[in-house]
Amino acid sequence: MTATPFLDVLEDLIAGVVEPSAADVDANGTFPRAAVTALGEAGLLGLLSSTEVGGHGGTLDDAAQVVRRLAASCASTAMVVCMHYCATSAIEQFGPIEIRRAIASGHHLSTLAFSETGSRSQFWAPMGTAVIDNDDVVLNAHKSWVTSAGEADSYVWTSRPASGTPGATLWLVPADAQGVKVAAPFDGLGLRGNASSPVLGTDVRLPASSGLGDDGAGLDIALGVVLPVFQILNASCSLGLTDAAIAKVIGHVTSARFEHLDQTLADQPVTRQHVAHMKNQADAAATLVADAIVALTTGRSDAPLRMLQSKAVAGETALEVLDRAMRVGGGAAFRKDIGIERHFRDARASAVMAPTIDALQEFIGRALCGMPLFG
Repeated sequence: MTATPFLDVLEDLIAGVVEPSAADVDANGTFPRAAVTALGEAGLLGLLSSTEVGGHGGTLDDAAQVVRRLAASCASTAMVVCMHYCATSAIEQFGPIEIRRAIASGHHLSTLAFSETGSRSQFWAPMGTAVIDNDDVVLNAHKSWVTSAGEADSYVWTSRPASGTPGATLWLVPADAQGVKVAAPFDGLGLRGNASSPVLGTDVRLPASSGLGDDGAGLDIALGVVLPVFQILNASCSLGLTDAAIAKVIGHVTSARFEHLDQTLADQPVTRQHVAHMKNQADAAATLVADAIVALTTGRSDAPLRMLQSKAVAGETALEVLDRAMRVGGGAAFRKDIGIERHFRDARASAVMAPTIDALQEFIGRALCGMPLFG
């Protein structure tokens, strides 16, 4: 799959499906089912699936481009796709062939079920349990936030190891498994259509073969396989929000006028300085994220640091750029029809989505000081 064809397909889907429904998805908290279905039919849900199962064998950079472009139109759709790609990264390496094929064909949506009520955003410390019973495993957990809850076909689910040793184990849990329940509908400030709800698992009985990787290896998989994808794609979502904000601000300031001065807002030096500052910040963050992708792809020694920085820098940049966009847009930016305030609300999510920006700054500081991330 070459870059131009899949981006051309994506642009057509955005223009025909994603963009027309974005305001409704936000206003009503509607899951973007039509967009997800269209992305599946176009093969984009199978972007990261290997060619051997019918996928496109796409790269992390390909996925980042998809998520960034989607986020500029509908961040809820972008986050659903982001979490699907994250789950796919684990399923591709450790999941059953039939699910891999279903993902590749666009007929299976997956997501992560990591964060839990007991350990909150510190997903690396699962509280949920797994008990082996003959050839089955019985799972119990209270997942605090699961994107696409009740909408995805499966969850990549963390638990404590069944062996009782420290660490974590990953499981592929069908969303319709008995004992799996979405606890409450999602009604949030931003990303209002991404169905990010608590999910309860009560005596969920599955074949023990449902494990993704060895018992106790879940943390290594989560940090080594899933986290790099999540970090880059979450950062890409933030970058897409800055793209949208800058474009809409420019559209506003070059058309809105001071009639008594016969000037546009863009004729004012302070307005141009604000626009320049937004663009400078956004491009700097985008450059760092692009470098993180190269570092991860080529195995550079600074790849772990760049990976940690990507979400933190892009997330903080989106917060700052959208704050400025609201200022530059003035009273008009508070109106929902322009769309800036929607991007402003959507940008808030990155700061609190695990690993939070505060947690990432701690990890970055520990890494720079030669300390282990956990300790």
